[in-house]
Amino acid sequence: MSLSIAEAAERTGLTPDTLRYYERDGLLIRPVRRSASGHRQYDDDALRWIEMVNRLRATGMPIRDVRRYAELVRAGDGNEEERLALLQAHRQQVLAQLAEVQRHLGAIDMKIGIYTDGLTRRGLDLERTPTV
Repeated sequence: MSLSIAEAAERTGLTPDTLRYYERDGLLIRPVRRSASGHRQYDDDALRWIEMVNRLRATGMPIRDVRRYAELVRAGDGNEEERLALLQAHRQQVLAQLAEVQRHLGAIDMKIGIYTDGLTRRGLDLERTPTV
C-alpha cells in the first residue's frame, strides 16, 4: 500500500504540513519513500509510526522527547533500556495528568450535585406552594 501525502493526512487526521514537519524535524524513524516524480508515498509502517507519534504528542510528550525516542528506534537494537526509561517517565507524567484531571472532574461533579440538589429542592418547594 502506498498513500499520497493528502491520503496519509486524511488517514491520520493531520494536515500535509504537519506530516512534512514530522519528517523535517526528525520525528519519523525513516524517510518517507518518494515516487519517481518526488511525491511522498506513505506505507503501513510509516502510518503506524505516525500514529505512535500522535499518541505521544496527544499525551503531552515534548517534541524533543519524541525526537529522542525516534532517534533511539532508528539506532536499532541495543538501546531498549533507554527507550523503556523514556516511555516509563512519560507514562508517569500521563498518570499524574490523569490524576489531576480526575480531581478537576470531581470538583465539577460536586458542583453539578449542588446545582442539581438545589434545583430539585426548589422544584419540590414550587410544587408545594399554591399558585395564585
